[in-house]
Amino acid sequence: MTTGLPFDDFRALLAAPRPRDEKAADRVTGDFRRYAEAGGSLGRLEELAVWLAGWSGRPRPMILRPLLAVFAGSHGVAARKISSLPATATAAMVERCSSGAAPVCQLCSTYDLGLKVFDLALDLPTGDITVEPALDEKATAATMAFGMEAIAGGADLLCLGDFGVGNSTVAAAVCAALFGGRRADWVGDEPGADASMRGRKAGMVDAALSVHSGHLADPLEVLRRLGGREFAAIAGAIISARAERIPVVLDGYPAVAAAAILQAVNPDAISHCVLAGLSGDDGQAKAAARLGLMPLLDLDIVESGVGAALAAGLLKSAVACHASIAVSGMRSETV
Repeated sequence: MTTGLPFDDFRALLAAPRPRDEKAADRVTGDFRRYAEAGGSLGRLEELAVWLAGWSGRPRPMILRPLLAVFAGSHGVAARKISSLPATATAAMVERCSSGAAPVCQLCSTYDLGLKVFDLALDLPTGDITVEPALDEKATAATMAFGMEAIAGGADLLCLGDFGVGNSTVAAAVCAALFGGRRADWVGDEPGADASMRGRKAGMVDAALSVHSGHLADPLEVLRRLGGREFAAIAGAIISARAERIPVVLDGYPAVAAAAILQAVNPDAISHCVLAGLSGDDGQAKAAARLGLMPLLDLDIVESGVGAALAAGLLKSAVACHASIAVSGMRSETV
């Protein structure tokens, strides 16, 4: 029997997450209505500006210190040939970002985003979820706490992504445990994968849920048994961002799965999050729909972080549109 004690602080934070600032959101809604009598002329850009105002608590939303945090984890189940990439590819992804050679680095420069890439013990894979828990409770809680520190240097928009060979299968297992249904429905395709690999991934999800059956009623147990370090770190980052009034952009199937865990604890836990886009993975699309997350982009981007950086640019555009409307409204009031 698990004690649950390592998770107590997180349960407390999730039980009473910081509420949206309705006055700030209403102020921005009013600005757009004054600009166009019924509002809505700028479509989802208006919705995004209102969303930013509500969750940042600023009636004049700004994005001055956006941050993209990418968490990289290693999975024991990856040894079962569930990816077209070798397990060593995760470290290579981290190295490309660290050297500035990855496409996401150029996008961060273009949109003036800070970029942090976290190596979460890549030389120490999690347990193989088809035979044992990924992590113990203490390690899961410690990794969540580490993820909470992603915003320690300050940020007013947090974009979250991941690197981790095999983590789409892990995400599928997490979502199958949370949402139920046919387990194979949560498994999607990836570049270079064939039908046999998809079947192998579905088999791993079946095996994992069978091994951990009877221990998955608690969403945080789902995280520690079926997830991984990047899942735990992303969950922690989402929680800390909410406490600090920082809106969040999710990118990738693991980020969606981590958000699903928090929403299963408290349905309001991820209201401050939006989804950058979908990678073409059917499982991710199903999970996003269950969470009520409508993607901002429709570009079928697989590489994590790229969609988040583009979404940050879109959010900056929403802020710029509102700023021009707010200024013109102030001028008209003084005429």
